[in-house]
Amino acid sequence: MFLRSILAAAAIIVALPALAVTLGDDGLHKADWMRDTFKDLREDLEEANAEGKRLMVIIEQRGCIYCTKMHEEVFPQPEVTAALNEHFFVVQINMFGDVEVTDFDGTTLPEKDMVRRWNALFTPTMMFFPQEVAPDQRATQAAVAIMPGAFGRWTTLNLLNWINEEGYLGDEPFQKYHARIIQEQGITE
Repeated sequence: MFLRSILAAAAIIVALPALAVTLGDDGLHKADWMRDTFKDLREDLEEANAEGKRLMVIIEQRGCIYCTKMHEEVFPQPEVTAALNEHFFVVQINMFGDVEVTDFDGTTLPEKDMVRRWNALFTPTMMFFPQEVAPDQRATQAAVAIMPGAFGRWTTLNLLNWINEEGYLGDEPFQKYHARIIQEQGITE
């Protein structure tokens, strides 16, 4: 009995780092697949393209329970983590932060003011961009998809795949794509 208790405690201790989500000094979740950039979206897009990845901006805030849900339950799912690592160049924006962000049109504002300019009301909000953006466009005009809020593993994964496959250029809107994939794979969650 004693040995079983020690083994159970050891298993929990070993598992804790895998379950722990790192928080930065700004109180936002930090993941290995996020990039620390100068937050110039023009430069970020160029770098994403050079790596053969899609630019994704994620807006979050300190204490956001939905951001925590995504970072603890959805993003760590192996297939979601793999999609983010392989196909996306992710830049994090703090909804109430003061770090300067430069939009595609050259406008530079603190994060909190840029978020207001983009009319982003919810966290997390994920914005996805095409490989080319006109120099006079704001991020919200250029985005091929904007996902406000927290969603489950399959919705998130299917959105990442739909973006990566450039589904937004075709005739099948995301909701129909998602329903088709769920049905084809027999997913019941």
